[in-house]
Amino acid sequence: MDNTKIWLPLLLSFLAGIFTVAGSLLTFLVRDFKRSYLQFALGLSGGVMIYVSFVELLPAAIKNIGPVQGNAAFFGGIILFMLIDFFIPHEYIAERIKTGTHDKKLMAAGIFTTLGIAIHNLPEGVAVFMSALANIKLGIALAIAIALHNIPEGIAVAMPIFYATKSRKKAFWYSFLAGFAEPAGAVIAIVLLRPFLNATSLSFALAFVAGIMVFISFDELLPLSCQNEGYHVSIAGVIIGMAIMAVSLILM
Repeated sequence: MDNTKIWLPLLLSFLAGIFTVAGSLLTFLVRDFKRSYLQFALGLSGGVMIYVSFVELLPAAIKNIGPVQGNAAFFGGIILFMLIDFFIPHEYIAERIKTGTHDKKLMAAGIFTTLGIAIHNLPEGVAVFMSALANIKLGIALAIAIALHNIPEGIAVAMPIFYATKSRKKAFWYSFLAGFAEPAGAVIAIVLLRPFLNATSLSFALAFVAGIMVFISFDELLPLSCQNEGYHVSIAGVIIGMAIMAVSLILM
């Protein structure tokens, strides 16, 4: 494979991951962080991921490798992320976003949240890299969706660390480490999967990525975004996210 084709997918995975840091910065800059902001962002990210998965990723895979293999890879992605979520629960946003008290357990909570997010971000980095390698248009769309998804993750990491240490610097670096797992996942994909990359394997990867994105959306983003009475804000985010992706995919 031409080395020049690797750098842009790798850059996209890095940019998607670094948005975790953007979430940590919001923790410091926005004093009155309304939950409706979070609900809209989660809905927007979910809408983007669902639309891209069902309109672009899965159809492109099925076209190249057929419906049986395409759907097998799609549900394989769902099962893999379901197992990761089972053994390393990803339920952190709702618990950490409202933390505002001094607690001896906050530092431990922040560290474990960082580790959990980093582990979840590894396959997301692979997803962005493989999608961009197969089709740069899909890679950009997926990177945008995951970047939006990573903002509340940065908040979840930074908030307990900041309240535990009173150090913005430490909170920043913990969120950076969590986000850096995404380009690390892309590097792993380069090292381990590069010898096997061809049109068929990339089509399997697209369907597999679609399964991961759909699971993240339905298991994490949409349930969290629809909590309390703000579900209309969440639904607006979902629809706007889908519309943005529809327009961007037409224009790209």
